[in-house]
Amino acid sequence: MNNTYIDACFKRPTSHTPIWIMRQAGRYMPQYQAVRGRVDFLTLCKTPDLATKVTLLPIDLLNVDAAILFSDILIPLEPMGISVAFEDKVGPVLSAVQDEASIKALRMIEAEEDVGFVMDAIRMIRKELDGRVPLIGFSGSPFTLATYAVEGGTTKSFHNIKGLIYSRPDLADYLMDLLADVVINYLNAQVDAGAQAIQIFDTWGGILADPEYVRFSLKPVQKIIANLKRDSIPVIYYINNGSYLAHHMDNIDADVIGIDWRQDIGEARRTFGKNKGVQGNLDPTVLFASPKEIRTRAHRIMDTVGPEPGHVFNLGHGILPQTPMDNAIALVEAVHEYRR
Repeated sequence: MNNTYIDACFKRPTSHTPIWIMRQAGRYMPQYQAVRGRVDFLTLCKTPDLATKVTLLPIDLLNVDAAILFSDILIPLEPMGISVAFEDKVGPVLSAVQDEASIKALRMIEAEEDVGFVMDAIRMIRKELDGRVPLIGFSGSPFTLATYAVEGGTTKSFHNIKGLIYSRPDLADYLMDLLADVVINYLNAQVDAGAQAIQIFDTWGGILADPEYVRFSLKPVQKIIANLKRDSIPVIYYINNGSYLAHHMDNIDADVIGIDWRQDIGEARRTFGKNKGVQGNLDPTVLFASPKEIRTRAHRIMDTVGPEPGHVFNLGHGILPQTPMDNAIALVEAVHEYRR
């Protein structure tokens, strides 16, 4: 088995820097489009054999060092009582929960029963991978899930979720605590099914001021990590747009901190890298450059990281749908060829 990714997460020496790409099974791949063209997005997520097929595409076509379950962070919200749909050119549309009655009506889930298709997919993917690379399971953070649930979809202003935090902090605390319990159950079920690493996506944690981040994002994540089944399972915490929060990362008991491209990865490593690995952090739009420029930029990041073990190469956010697939391949090759 290619254990390079797991070794890097635990800061063990590796023969090369491992790489995987956020949203690596996605719309930039013609092979993914061929599958997606037959079914809607949620059906693809909920059909284990199709989810398995697209999960494996980057392993076969890009030669990345880890697979990540093809799913969506919104999946556990449905059994809680929130309707979820995906509309073309709009994105996710949810039945928003914005008052005490609707929030208190949300239910705890039992992941193996309520979203068993996710666990079926994990078991199927592990069988098909046959030890080639590890499989990453994942969830959104409580605050990120709450943002979609309260806003009813995507947003630019975040006025509903922030309004809840500032007008009813007690109710926001209740929602974050419930979502933390949901995520604990969901991620532990993924581990039981065979996930070999866990990533928590705090996509919207970086919209909060420092005190609100600590109360409504950091503390629920700390609760989740403290209650995960972690034997030999690395935990990666990714925060988008969170460079100003780097001083809090020592307070998160994750094995790896994932960062976006706005943060200098060398400085990040000096801030929280003594006891943690670091994941990142190429700007996804660099993949529109020439293969030569991609190689230069990738090697620059690895030069900045330095020789100490514990770097997982990744983009600073998800790969964009318009990305030429050949450029994604060029990135993987550039990372693999690099030697310190």
